[in-house]
Amino acid sequence: MRGLLYFLLFLLVVFGVLYALTGWSFSDGERAGTISKFSRRGYMFKTYEGVLNVGGFSGETGSLTPQYFDFSVKDEAVAKQITDAVKTGQRVTLHYEEKILRFPWNGETKYYITHVESIGAPPMPYGTNPGYPGGQPQQTTPQQQPQQTQPQQQPATADSLL
Repeated sequence: MRGLLYFLLFLLVVFGVLYALTGWSFSDGERAGTISKFSRRGYMFKTYEGVLNVGGFSGETGSLTPQYFDFSVKDEAVAKQITDAVKTGQRVTLHYEEKILRFPWNGETKYYITHVESIGAPPMPYGTNPGYPGGQPQQTTPQQQPQQTQPQQQPATADSLL
């Protein structure tokens, strides 16, 4: 009887430590950028995995160097928000929690996204900005066009034609 009590106490301690290492948040924070990849993947356990292009400046070389942040998503609603941001190319801020350990059914990284915020308006679709090469002016309906009055032309006199 005493052995069974020690065994149950041992199991309780092991499960408590595992819960603390996988459920407790080691750190949390935010990262901003554009989502460059987002997919649902895995052999046995399908999880949402993504890559955020944070951008950046290299102090050593003095040039722009892309920096990537790999993350996992557990919540379906958050995954839908990220999918929408990928479709529009919109910049986002990802709020994340970092765990000490991860189980395979939770994702491939230790960074789990908890909330998504959109930054600004989505960019204009390609070819619609007339300020860039290949851009076309947007078509407006007659209701949107302001009423323009044509200037009155003066009849030409015979002296002005020569």
